[in-house]
Amino acid sequence: MSDGSGGKKKLSKAERLRLQKEEEDRRLIEEEEARLRAEQEEAERLEKERIEREERERLEAKDQERRGTELAELHSLEEKFLSARQWKADYRLHAKWEHYMQCDGSPDPAMPQEINTFMSLWQENKNDDIEFVIEKGNKVLNLIEKLDFLLLDTPPNELMENTMVQYQDSILELQHLLHQKYNEATEHLLKKANTYADSDSGNMEMVIKDKNVTFSIWANLKKNPRFKNHMFCDAENGFDLPKTVATSDVAVRILHTHYDHVSPLRCIPTLHLKVETPESKPELTVFYDMKEEKEKEGEQKSGEDTDLVIDKESDGRKLLDVGLETYPYPPETEETEDASYPCIGVTLRLLDSVIFFEEPVVARWDSAGKQWRTDGISDIKYRMKDKQISFEMDAFYTITLVQDAHLNMPYQSWELRPNGTDELLFTVVTAFAEVQMQVKGNQCMLSSVIVEGSEQLSHLTGKWTSPVGLTIALKKAGVNIFPSDYSHKYVSVNKKTPLAEVTTYQQMALVASGFAFSWSKWNLAAGQDQVVFKVSEHLKTEAVKDEDWSLYMFNGQRAQRLKISETSEAFSEDLAENTEFHSTLFHMIKDFATEEAIDKVKEASCLFIDAVYQLLIATRVLTYS
Repeated sequence: MSDGSGGKKKLSKAERLRLQKEEEDRRLIEEEEARLRAEQEEAERLEKERIEREERERLEAKDQERRGTELAELHSLEEKFLSARQWKADYRLHAKWEHYMQCDGSPDPAMPQEINTFMSLWQENKNDDIEFVIEKGNKVLNLIEKLDFLLLDTPPNELMENTMVQYQDSILELQHLLHQKYNEATEHLLKKANTYADSDSGNMEMVIKDKNVTFSIWANLKKNPRFKNHMFCDAENGFDLPKTVATSDVAVRILHTHYDHVSPLRCIPTLHLKVETPESKPELTVFYDMKEEKEKEGEQKSGEDTDLVIDKESDGRKLLDVGLETYPYPPETEETEDASYPCIGVTLRLLDSVIFFEEPVVARWDSAGKQWRTDGISDIKYRMKDKQISFEMDAFYTITLVQDAHLNMPYQSWELRPNGTDELLFTVVTAFAEVQMQVKGNQCMLSSVIVEGSEQLSHLTGKWTSPVGLTIALKKAGVNIFPSDYSHKYVSVNKKTPLAEVTTYQQMALVASGFAFSWSKWNLAAGQDQVVFKVSEHLKTEAVKDEDWSLYMFNGQRAQRLKISETSEAFSEDLAENTEFHSTLFHMIKDFATEEAIDKVKEASCLFIDAVYQLLIATRVLTYS
């Protein structure tokens, strides 16, 4: 019969003890099995580590045994850098001789006596015709460019400090003389203002365009109190004048220079990437652009002067014997501090030869502080699709349009790809643009700049120049992919030691005739002492397929091929299967190369190798990507 409780049968004490013992025995067995399994796994791990350590030690010993041989073979390849340096030194001497033999009257910019004679002769020449002055001015600008190039291209061991100062002094003196002549030519035009009077307004209007400068000159002959503004149609520049100025004997000149003529020159910033190894490799030094702002070093500029000149004689457009005078606005009176004066309006069109990736900042030149400032400028209106900017100024200033020089850094990716004998294509992709540069022999060319799907800077593409010439041209055009010695202050960089970075650029250049290189996301995870990049043998002209890339790591003294791929989940320094260590990147790549590719490397021109190296050291893709 049921006891009616409906519950489970209560276990006896003996039954409970039996079950507890069975549970305890099972737990002990499981713990023992886990202990044995852990011991076995630990033993296997230790054995694996021992095997890996012994294999690594074997590979390291093997690397050390052949290190001397490999370095000797590498140094024989590196002789090409010395050959290129000697060739360029001989070329500079030959160019000086060719210039001497031409006897065309143009001075040698490296000779201060010739520059001084050139300036003295022009100073004495009283031909103030505007066309003559502009033509002569182009020769002056060419001399300045040559001096800039000498400062940037001459090896440091050949450029003494006194020579550097001499070049910079010549640049400043040439700039001063050029703009003095611009003023004299403007005065010469204004003396004949009546002959250029517009039939409708009665005022003088003139626009003179050239490749380096645009003069927009307006003379107030009628002094119409209802005058408000004027637009130079040919230049697409214009201005608004307050009534007090519109009724005065004044002239307005908008002098649009396609170059910076007011920022002070600094000592050339040099980036010393010194490589010290047991083999005592030579110091490698890179020059960067010497024209940087005193304060706003992280910006790029395009210059424009807006001048108001005045004839104080009451009969209107004779000029004083002292020449042009700047009109003081606001007027210099005792009431000036308390009085409120209307602003001067200016409308400018952006140059087609410069890319602005963002709305530029309008800045004015402070001649006293020798710096660019943004105060005194207001009501800025942007019409970027029409490439037009308008704003107001509280006085007449030299103004410029400024954009961040580092907005294209860090780069998103890069690729170096050979496409023929002593030829390659170098691509740098930034957040705003894709820049393709071609190298052929010792010359470089801008292949394309693609912004938002369309090609830009057609005036630069297809023109062969030196690596330094290409960097200067692209920076002037607003495409700065060339870090300077202060760039790390403005950009979050992937810092690498000079030994790893510079040695890699050297050896990449040595083998670039037969191998393609590309960016890897693992470079960021490799630490400061190592660089990681993709490599593929490439003897064709088409793009490299994804499956053809392999990952390599190099610290300047040891190279290895990595087991991971670009799509791996985590970074690892494990060696790829059936690979070894090598003392040089060249020998690491050589392990997997065809004879045809190695022959291309050995036959590559020293000038091609040097040009590739210059572009790599100028862009510093391993640090700024």
